[in-house]
Amino acid sequence: MNRELLNIESIRKCISRRNIIWTKHCLNRINQRNILIADIKTAINNGKIIEYYYEDYPYPSCLIIGKDTNDNIVHIVCGMNNNLAFIITAYHPDSDEWEEDMKTRREE
Repeated sequence: MNRELLNIESIRKCISRRNIIWTKHCLNRINQRNILIADIKTAINNGKIIEYYYEDYPYPSCLIIGKDTNDNIVHIVCGMNNNLAFIITAYHPDSDEWEEDMKTRREE
């Protein structure tokens, strides 16, 4: 996959066209974490990419930060392949792992 295709606009386009694969892992995790699909879509639509994982298998992925329908910060890991977005997981970031901006990982 071309690296230029892994960008927030391409991901948003997939969301709006319903070209989304919700992985089993994602559905299990968001159920455990009480995160709604609507929260993930909202966060992607107002969010931005804060990390890229070009070497991820089977598709390059990225970490998106955005705000859900209740204005809470959500992190979403999303892979891309052609015109399909794969939602891998979503979670509310932990302040023990992330700086105050929730965009920068804390040093160990």
